[in-house]
Amino acid sequence: MKAEEIVKQDIKSIADSIRKEAEEFEGKSFLISGGAGFLGNYFVATLLEMNKSFRTPCKIIVMDNFITGSKKNTLGLDFSQDKNVEFMEYDVCNPLPTNIGADYLIHAAGLASPFYYQKYPLETIEVATSGTKNFLEFAKLKNAKSILYFSSSEIYGDPDPNQLPTPETYWGNVSCTGPRACYDESKRLGETLCSIYYNLYQVPVKVVRPFNVYGPGMKIDDYRVIPSFMAKAIRGEALLVHDKGSQTRTFCYVTDAVQGFFKVLASKHSGEVFNIGRQEEEINILNLANTLSEVVPNRARVQLINYPDSYPAGEPTRRCPDISKARKLLNYNPIVDLKTGLARTYVWFNEQA
Repeated sequence: MKAEEIVKQDIKSIADSIRKEAEEFEGKSFLISGGAGFLGNYFVATLLEMNKSFRTPCKIIVMDNFITGSKKNTLGLDFSQDKNVEFMEYDVCNPLPTNIGADYLIHAAGLASPFYYQKYPLETIEVATSGTKNFLEFAKLKNAKSILYFSSSEIYGDPDPNQLPTPETYWGNVSCTGPRACYDESKRLGETLCSIYYNLYQVPVKVVRPFNVYGPGMKIDDYRVIPSFMAKAIRGEALLVHDKGSQTRTFCYVTDAVQGFFKVLASKHSGEVFNIGRQEEEINILNLANTLSEVVPNRARVQLINYPDSYPAGEPTRRCPDISKARKLLNYNPIVDLKTGLARTYVWFNEQA
């Protein structure tokens, strides 16, 4: 199967999985910050897929300052000719223009890769704080139906072993001065702003904490673990695993994640927080490398190395979400296993190389 077919299948899969929620979206307008990024592209593509069955289509404003996003669609899809999509090069750290409007707001702008948030630490803080406040002010002004704020599983820091899998009620174990603080702490403050705007002004904001989302459309130079492994496998190089590779994660394929985000956006649970990810298949990084090696055509070597000086200290030992709240309240049920997701992702990366 070719990458284009995989992407089209995945977009249709997301749209099919949220048909009930999509009834709320028909004929509505959407404003998506970070709309040129990995997840932003999926939001736009899914809405356009749903437009095929709507009598009145959705209208979408894609907002991005392109600090890490690409003006060329990373999924290989061309939205530029669609009359229902408007592109706006804009920095959400500035107050949003009042001559636009939207029923649904998705604040997905941010710098999630450790490589990029260390390169742009102040910008990382600004988009999660000032950018979030501007989105919340805009939602209040325009009386938006719903606003979705992208927080992060990083706000949990290195969880207490008694808090694994980690529920939304866990307060976190985060350094406010460490090398990851610009991202972790600004996302936490963004959540605080959401809580305040909900309590003071009843802004219908919902918060999602994504856990290691991956899939076609990620930048090959994203520098997070799966794109890094993919790039090396394609080049025939060894998969480099830091230290003993004993730190664990769970990984959520993009179709499972995006359907969860849409379910939260469409829900009535304003003022609440939801973990979105895959609770099953917690795996250490060494075994992740070995698993990826099994799904690529030419089995890649796996090599243990020391952490480079540039790698930020304080990496969490384990990370695994408790998604029972999303299962119960949103009927959220991720289904793509790790091997399947990695195989589909590899096909896409291999064609981009």
